[in-house]
Amino acid sequence: MPRSATAAFTLRRRFVRKAATLVTAAGLLAAGLAAPSIGQAAEGRLRIAEQFGIVYLLLNVAQDQKLIEKHGRAAGVDIQVEFLKLSGGSAVNDALLSGSIDIAGAGVGPLFTLWDRTKGRQNVKGVASLGNFPYYLVSNNPSVKTIADFTDKDRIALPAVGVSVQSRVLQFASAKLWGDKEFNRLDKIQVAVPHPDAAAAIIKGGTEITGHFGNPPFQEQELAGNPNARIVLNSYDVLGGPASATVLYATEKFRNESPKTYKAFVDALDESAKFIAANPEKAADIYLKVTGAKTDRALLLKIIQNPEVQFKTKPENTLGLGQFLHRVGAIKNEPKAVQDYFFDDAHTANGS
Repeated sequence: MPRSATAAFTLRRRFVRKAATLVTAAGLLAAGLAAPSIGQAAEGRLRIAEQFGIVYLLLNVAQDQKLIEKHGRAAGVDIQVEFLKLSGGSAVNDALLSGSIDIAGAGVGPLFTLWDRTKGRQNVKGVASLGNFPYYLVSNNPSVKTIADFTDKDRIALPAVGVSVQSRVLQFASAKLWGDKEFNRLDKIQVAVPHPDAAAAIIKGGTEITGHFGNPPFQEQELAGNPNARIVLNSYDVLGGPASATVLYATEKFRNESPKTYKAFVDALDESAKFIAANPEKAADIYLKVTGAKTDRALLLKIIQNPEVQFKTKPENTLGLGQFLHRVGAIKNEPKAVQDYFFDDAHTANGS
């Protein structure tokens, strides 16, 4: 399909409208739920924000198998669990700070942003990793083979400009290529688009969206659905190996006031990881059931069984990104150890 300025404008307007709706939903949620939670003990109540992709499979399994409720009952707590779908680290962070949610699911980039902003106040820290997944920057522009080939005519879709882990990894890669002073060189051609819509744009082609820094399964769908689609950047290459790109985090207040609920959640995540390892086909079916996604089952199973994909709660290869963000002035506080920005729990011990 030939490139059309009118079509591109319409597509962008639709993307912005969708993203705005999701953010507005977060704002309405904050207005409706934040006030009642003030002054109330949070024990026995758990509101979890998740986004799009199989990187949230640990949560999908916990939801389907009611593992959080199971571990809560074992601790003598009847936990009411609510899962909320948002898009972009900015919306998730706003929801957490407003009190609309208790557990935030987003990239490690948004975690560093919020850890830095709340240090000494709400003290937001990581709860657990959702696993190690390679994130691909995919382009359908035949002229783009490396990030150096993108021009002002290209647009790179990702969850949140300058905040999402995809945007931060791209900044890290840019700094390695052009130097720290040019770390945000590609920010100007980034646009905030939910993963499903970005993937559709890459597969269809003919829009201003020529790149998408996504996550599984959207990146694999793009590579399978458009013969011009290729991997331009692999997050593992930037971060130095398998890395925990998507994580869960919470405020110190929630952790301190809801110790049984918090532990039940963490224990449920551990059980989810074991379930996925032992039952990959059942895990694929759960993803399709819980999310309502139309993703090809064989493709999902291939991702789950990919040796580069590891479902685990221990954070790995996150510190380097945080130190880079401090070095270029993106965050004020320098993380020197994982325990600085993750709660010091048994499952995060020896993290990196």
